[in-house]
Amino acid sequence: MSKRILVTGGAGYIGSHACKALRRAGYLPIAFDNLVYGHRDLVKWGPFEEGDITDSKRLDSVMEKYQPEAVLHFAGFAYVDESVLVPDKYYRNNVVGSLTLLDSMIKHRIFRIVFSSTCSTYGDPLSIPISEDHIQNPVNPYGQTKLTVEKMLRDFDTAYGIKNISLRYFNAAGADPECETGEDHAPETHLIPLVLDAALGIRPQITIYGSDYATPDGTCIRDYIHVTDLASAHVIALKKLETDSVSGAYNLGNGIGYSVKDVIDAAGQITGKRIPIKIGPRRPGDPDRLISEPRKAMNELGWKPQHGDIKVILDHAWKWHVSRTRK
Repeated sequence: MSKRILVTGGAGYIGSHACKALRRAGYLPIAFDNLVYGHRDLVKWGPFEEGDITDSKRLDSVMEKYQPEAVLHFAGFAYVDESVLVPDKYYRNNVVGSLTLLDSMIKHRIFRIVFSSTCSTYGDPLSIPISEDHIQNPVNPYGQTKLTVEKMLRDFDTAYGIKNISLRYFNAAGADPECETGEDHAPETHLIPLVLDAALGIRPQITIYGSDYATPDGTCIRDYIHVTDLASAHVIALKKLETDSVSGAYNLGNGIGYSVKDVIDAAGQITGKRIPIKIGPRRPGDPDRLISEPRKAMNELGWKPQHGDIKVILDHAWKWHVSRTRK
């Protein structure tokens, strides 16, 4: 019988890709999602259970039904701007929800969890590239909630023996190469799907927020990591917890930076479309560069990204985007 893994947020963007990776690795993913941002039709690789991580009774019933051996925890709100406006929503869902999940894990004697964290826990970078020993000083409630959960996990490891790995993503991007799942947010705030919307004419243009940064072309530089590479890292982290039972935290990125203009230019080549742009004002808190130092994950987990080229990321995203738009 396949090992059962509870995947909170399993109907979401990264969670659904992780479910596919788990299934390919011989696990049975149980997608647990409240469908606030997830999509029921993206659950294809195992059972679906609708529920909210703040609902202890619902969590307990799912735990009792499936008796999972571990948890992959993706469920969380992730809009930075919204977190500033309504921080209570983020602390309630991301922190209280994670506490409720951990309580249920203890009750049902589940002692392994891989947590979906973020480079936002570092805040404004003091050095580039950013390694795991960089000070964690979030500049928004979203980042604060993710850091709080990381700290909770360390404490729960000490007190209850819950072994955990936190994976700090840089910019998740792309889509399943076989077009079985992909990015579909509402509202959409990520650069690549917004650029592809502009290529399709769904949006009149793409706005570049600031063109006077201290970068070669004046636009922000980010480290884009293919979502299937993120998904594979979760399976690798899970296997490490199964064999080594050692907690830790790892950056997930390519260690390569692309500017906003780089992405737009590459999207134009991939789509064959002209992408209209508009220069807007800077957004508060946007640093010039965010680039990962991913060697710890490569050395300790044996993980290596397979789709680092921005054109490959865009090509997969474009195929998914077109297929989703035509439905």
